[in-house]
Amino acid sequence: MTAATSDLPRTLTGERLALVDSSVGRVSYYVAGPEGGRDRTTGPPRPLLLIHSVNAAASAHEVRPLYDAFRGDRRTYAIDLPGYGHSDRSDRPYLPRLMIDAIHALLERIRAETGVASVDVLAASLSSEFLARAAREAPATIRSVALVSPTGFSRKTRTRGSPEDNRGVAAVYRFLTLPIIGRALYRGLTSRLSVRFFLRKTFGRKDIDEELFRMSVRMTRHPDARYAPFHFLSGYLFSANIPAVYDELEQPVWLSHGVRGDFTDFSRASNYRDRPNWRITEYPTGALPYFEVTDEFVRDYRAFLADTDKTGDRDGHEDGDRHRHA
Repeated sequence: MTAATSDLPRTLTGERLALVDSSVGRVSYYVAGPEGGRDRTTGPPRPLLLIHSVNAAASAHEVRPLYDAFRGDRRTYAIDLPGYGHSDRSDRPYLPRLMIDAIHALLERIRAETGVASVDVLAASLSSEFLARAAREAPATIRSVALVSPTGFSRKTRTRGSPEDNRGVAAVYRFLTLPIIGRALYRGLTSRLSVRFFLRKTFGRKDIDEELFRMSVRMTRHPDARYAPFHFLSGYLFSANIPAVYDELEQPVWLSHGVRGDFTDFSRASNYRDRPNWRITEYPTGALPYFEVTDEFVRDYRAFLADTDKTGDRDGHEDGDRHRHA
C-alpha cells in the first residue's frame, strides 16, 4: 500500500483486504458477513460481489446501501476496480480487459475462500459491461448477473465491431493528458461543485445522498486519481459492441434502472423482455435506485436471487447445463 493510498478513508465496514495479481496489480476489496458457502440446504446464502460504476470519483462507496443490506446474511464483497479507491492507481492503460481480469481475480479469491463454484454478482452503469464480459468468458464462476442502469441499452448504442475492441479516441486522450491542461481539467472536473453537479444529473434531482457526495469528493484527492478517469472520458473503457455480449448471457439476468436524470434511455431493453432468463425492473428514481428506494430494491433483488435458487445451482451438483434459463 502506498502512502497516498493509505491516506484515503475506509468507505465500507468489515475487512478491507487486497489481492495482488500479475496482470492487474493490487486489487482492494471489502468483505463482511457470515463465512462459508452455501451447500444447498444449510449454511448462509451464496456469496455476493458488488461492483461500483466508473466515473471520476468512483470506488466501492457507491454500493454502500447494498453492501450494508446484504452483509447481515451472506458473505458480501465490494471491489475497488483498478484505478479507483484503494486499488492500484498507477499510470498505465485502463482498458476493459484490465477491469474484467480484476473481476476474474476476485472471483477466484471468493471461490477459494468460500468453497462455492459460482457467485452472484451485481454491477452498476459502465461496470455492467465488464461484468457481462466476465460472465460470458467464465460462465461457471458467475451464477447470476444483476445490471443496474447499465450502459449499452440506449438507441444510440453501437452494434458494429467486436466486443473485444473499445471506443477509445486517441486524440481526446492526448489532449486530456497534456501536462498542464490535464491536471487543470481534472481539478475542475473533481471540484466539490462539479461532483455535486454530476451527482444531481445521476439522481435527476437537486437532492442527492450527501454521504455519497462527501465520499466521492474524498476519492478524487488521491494524487494518481486522474489516470483511470481520463481513459473513461476518452472512451477506452467502453466496449465497441456490448449488445453482442448481452445477447449471449446464459445466466439469470436482472436489469434494473431509473426513469429520472441523464441516464434514462434503455430503449434496447425491450429486446430482452421476452427472454426467459431476463427480468427487467423500472424504478421512479435516478440511475442509482438502491440509494433512493433501498428497501424496495433489496426486496426485488432478493426475490430475483430466490428465484435463481429455485432453478438450481450452476455448481454442477445437480446439472451442468450451461444453457439453463431462470
